[in-house]
Amino acid sequence: MTEYIRAAMRRATYEILSDGTSYGEIPGFQGVYANAETLEACREQLQEVLEGWIVLGLRMGHSLPVV
Repeated sequence: MTEYIRAAMRRATYEILSDGTSYGEIPGFQGVYANAETLEACREQLQEVLEGWIVLGLRMGHSLPVV
């Protein structure tokens, strides 16, 4: 599972918004996004969202995207 999360995080894209915050998302992982004051905080939050998304998806019987 750790390697899957690492591979998914390598796909993440980030952008600095006009208000100075950082936004991140992972293409192919619908609803997995984060927004935080710094890029590092955004990355950490994005990984937490991804982990929760994976757990929920598995509980619901969904298949995970191939990474």
